[in-house]
Formats: sequence, structure tokens, C-alpha cells
Amino acid sequence: MHLQEQENEGHDEREDGLRERLVRAGVELVNAEGAQALSLREIARRAGVSHGAPRRYFPTHLDLLSAIARQGFAELADRLAEEDREDAGPRERIAILARVYLAYAETRRGMYELMFRHDLLESGRLGLRETSLPLFAHLTALVARATEPGPGPNPTGDAAARAGAASPGDTALRADVASPGDTAPSSGMASPGDAALRAGALWANLHGIAQLWHWGSLRLATGGTDPAPLLAAALDAHLGPVAAAP
Repeated sequence: MHLQEQENEGHDEREDGLRERLVRAGVELVNAEGAQALSLREIARRAGVSHGAPRRYFPTHLDLLSAIARQGFAELADRLAEEDREDAGPRERIAILARVYLAYAETRRGMYELMFRHDLLESGRLGLRETSLPLFAHLTALVARATEPGPGPNPTGDAAARAGAASPGDTALRADVASPGDTAPSSGMASPGDAALRAGALWANLHGIAQLWHWGSLRLATGGTDPAPLLAAALDAHLGPVAAAP
């Protein structure tokens, strides 16, 4: 019986190893050649397995693509955690998040496009939406603090910084993002629904900058060579201009 258990454990480890190898091959492929290259046959070839092998671990193509996209969300969350400064004010932390987001969209183009494919997110395969929601909740929490009433149009000082915001990996924040119909809390902070709408509009703006900059449309329209002024304008539009120093 003990020998049988060891054999079963060894089999499970091999199965997990093959599954991880397929996902890793997919990640390498999407980063090298883009999301359009992610066929089951090519992923299997790069993983060194038969073209039918992926079906043993991922019943559908969407399952495998979702597993690959999960790695993208994990990498983006890691980058945000590395660059985030918890001692900074919420406005500055949003700016950091936005810069990391735009840089990721540019340097991981294929993965970025895969991560936000509507068919993957809508399918709910492997809990992909639940993997992406903490990132949006993190942005929403920062927006709520950056827009709370205070001295001046955009308080970003020590008091706001001490309020803090959870890390991108804090899934508990999902429960804090209320629906737009919720009423404002008595603390004076912007209502969760209002913050979520502002965060959604800002995210849409960032996504548009990422896409249009990559396509060259914004360079052509603005004559700019750096997306930084566009990012600054987006932050001012959604959060209000930075208060002038006294």
C-alpha cells in the first residue's frame, strides 16, 4: 500500500510538471510571437509533448489560454508590488501604478492583449476574473483616498498616505468595492461606488493610451514621443489637478 501511494504521488507530480510545462511554453510563446500564435499544436510542440497532450490537462483551448493569462496577471501584480511605495500619498501611488501598467502593456504586448480578451474573462475559466479583480480593487481604494474631501482639490499628504491602500494581491478588497448605487460612508471619504466609477474611467483611459500609443495613433495625433504628458493629463482629468504648493 505504501508503494502504491508513492507511485500515485509520483504520477501526480509528473502530471503537475507537464501541466506547468505547457503553461510555461505558452507564456514564452505569447511573449515572443503574440497572442495570435497560441495554438494548441504550437504550445505542445514547444513543450515537447504530442499535439493531443494539452487536452489531457486543459479540456478546452480557453482553459489553457486562461492559465497562461493568469501568469500575466501574476507578473503584473508582482511588478506593481515592487514599484509601489506605501509611504507615498495615494495620488503618487496611482501615478506609479499607471506607469507600471503602461510599461507592462508595451513590454509584454502579446500577454497584455491575451489578459484582457473578453472571451477569456467572460468564460470564467480558472477564475480568471477573480485573478484580475484585486488589481482593480487596489486602484479603486487608492482613487477613494486620493479624492476624499480635504484641504484643496486633491489631498496627497501624510494624512492620506497613512490611510494607505491594500496591496494588489489583497483579495479582501473585492468586498469593499460597492455598486454605484451605494451611499457615501459617514467618514467623508468618497463613496465606494463613486470611487469604482472613477477608477473604471481612469483604467479605460489608461487602456486607451496603451493601445493607441502602441498603434502609433497618439504619436501621429499629438506629435509626442513620450506618453508621460498623456498620463499626467489623464490623472488630472479623473482625479483633479494637483494642488499648488502653499
